[in-house]
Amino acid sequence: MSKNYRILDLLRRNRSPLENHLIDGLVDGRVSRREFVRHGSLLGLSLPLLGRIGMAAGLGGMPSLARAQGAPGATIRVAYNVPSGAIDPVTIADTGGIMLIQQVGEFLCVDGSDLLLRPALAESWKPNDKGTVWTFKLRTGVKFHSGGEMKADDVVATIDRLADPANSSNALSVFKGILQKGATKKVDDYTVEFHLDAPNGNFPYMVSSDNYNAIILPATYKGDFEKSFDGTGPFKLEKYTPKVGASFVRNDDYWGPKALPDRTEFTFFDNRQAQILALQGGQVDITPISALSGIGLLNDPNFDIISLKSPACQQVHMRCDSDPFKDPRVRRAIALSIDRDKLVAGLMKGRASLGNDSPFAPVYPSTDTSVPQRKQDFAQAKQLMEAAGAGKGFKVTLTAVRVAEIPEYAQLIQNWVKEIGIEIELNILDAGSYYGDAVFGKSNWLDSVMGITDYGHRGVPNVLLSAPLKSDGTWNAAHFKNKDYDMLVSNYIAAIDLEAQKATAGKIQKLLLEETPIIFGYFLDYLTATAKGVTGVQPSAVAQLFLEKASKA
Repeated sequence: MSKNYRILDLLRRNRSPLENHLIDGLVDGRVSRREFVRHGSLLGLSLPLLGRIGMAAGLGGMPSLARAQGAPGATIRVAYNVPSGAIDPVTIADTGGIMLIQQVGEFLCVDGSDLLLRPALAESWKPNDKGTVWTFKLRTGVKFHSGGEMKADDVVATIDRLADPANSSNALSVFKGILQKGATKKVDDYTVEFHLDAPNGNFPYMVSSDNYNAIILPATYKGDFEKSFDGTGPFKLEKYTPKVGASFVRNDDYWGPKALPDRTEFTFFDNRQAQILALQGGQVDITPISALSGIGLLNDPNFDIISLKSPACQQVHMRCDSDPFKDPRVRRAIALSIDRDKLVAGLMKGRASLGNDSPFAPVYPSTDTSVPQRKQDFAQAKQLMEAAGAGKGFKVTLTAVRVAEIPEYAQLIQNWVKEIGIEIELNILDAGSYYGDAVFGKSNWLDSVMGITDYGHRGVPNVLLSAPLKSDGTWNAAHFKNKDYDMLVSNYIAAIDLEAQKATAGKIQKLLLEETPIIFGYFLDYLTATAKGVTGVQPSAVAQLFLEKASKA
């Protein structure tokens, strides 16, 4: 298709310089269509507008995501993890809790499986020219289940609650250094401004479904969520029994299209295998699986597998401030011992992507794909060990959390590093023992010399770049401190232009290959199994499950 410059000129009118620069990148071929659509959605451009620009640029229209709507009235049954504590959107951090609050609560915008941001409680958003202030326009006519209309006061109170260190919010891992309490401003009843600590080109993801704590609650919320599950979503609470399960019914006062199911039921199980048995036995219709635990379902014609590419990963940290990992050559040697192709093909049954020892997964548009992929190389690893004065090897303990395939991953690492003289003793712990109080000095996770930690999906790499790797990172189990790295990450986060993000990403990727405080061996696909005939299920790689379009044959 040829370019239509007349229509392009019309579409450019009233666009900001930043938006027009992105359009120029598409027209000139510096930015791919996928990158253009994804970054355009981040800047607040609507998907129909992005489609029209793509057509005018000669690249064809947007692919249709429309699907045939299933029959209404079903009860959709889900097997899921037992929530580990009280259900409170401010503090919740486990997958069971994340799943439940999302059933009734909504976000300003939603990060889809394609990493595109779509409007939800906010109709639109845009940055100022520096990316220091983002303005969100709220949807009108949205009601909480308790009856009041959602307005700017509710958004301000919700985000201030999450950004307040006094509340021990889990969302502080997102907002620390980005947004402070009091920096969310009401402009009018349906307009909110976020005044950031520093420029941030990816900020809308921080208040999207990516930040699973950020469902909008009434301004009057006092921490009694389990009593009412008060939100704005398409389902409302029917019954919640701690440690047992929960059920929800259609919200007939919902602002958008009404949910197809009459009811949804969630039954809690202590382990993944019990969930799979419940699905195979016909007790439930849906359950999340991992490639290893769910291997029996992957090719079973009685079930469908929904597979989402994701930056979720099992991070292998090595403490940079203590022996035997002070020397980066030793850390690189261990990384060179790992056969990533076998991890993807064998351990993950092909349901993963290769990792290159940085958070920049292949799924991210800003990842610099020209950086060479690290491969297994025992000869080079042995040379590095000799050069570091560790040629005779050493013994070390690898502490890991017993989640998904992590114990098997630990065993593979244990076997591979024997080739370069390293003897690893495994210390596999349950989640409670591994994470402890999740603060330095009181956590096997943060204090271990070497460990493996489960990290979930994020639509942009900001949190994965900052929390586990910056000098002041809240999750810096590697105790990695590098001023050049900190500066590069600050520059990446500040960039609101995609090309500037990609240029900085390449520098970060190369620095981390040199330093290797953390091994990113693979990025796992997020898998959800459904019974045949169950359609319209929309999981997210954050461990959410959108069921408003679900139906049964």
